[in-house]
Amino acid sequence: MRMNTLSPAEGARQERKRVGRGIGSGLGKTAGRGHKGSFARSGKGKIKAGFEGGQMPMHMRLPKVGFRSKIKGDTVQVMLYQLDKLEGDIDFAALRAAKLVPASAKQAKIVKKGEVSKKLVLKGLLATAGARAAIEAAGGKIEE
Repeated sequence: MRMNTLSPAEGARQERKRVGRGIGSGLGKTAGRGHKGSFARSGKGKIKAGFEGGQMPMHMRLPKVGFRSKIKGDTVQVMLYQLDKLEGDIDFAALRAAKLVPASAKQAKIVKKGEVSKKLVLKGLLATAGARAAIEAAGGKIEE
């Protein structure tokens, strides 16, 4: 075996098809794409995911269930035990300063998780019924 006698195996390398080069080539006129339809067009049959040929797609035929709140992300839950670390009157600005509420939030709601041991005065904050009862039991109050 010599370097000048080496060649690839039979059928390992094929010449590329030169389409649309006249009737004699065997791939003239429609260039092997057939007649009309999406596969005959440029872009070679790129069909959108879920497209069913004009029939109403499955995701539109099925019933829609449930509800997604648009304001859900605006309200942040603050646990009752987290308020125990704060001093004085607590409002939304105080919660933000203490980094209990992210900058993207628009309002906060106090949730009963844990205990509160000191007298708290909440201003302009939402609270669950359980949290309200726990704060008032500790001698605090919630002002609207």
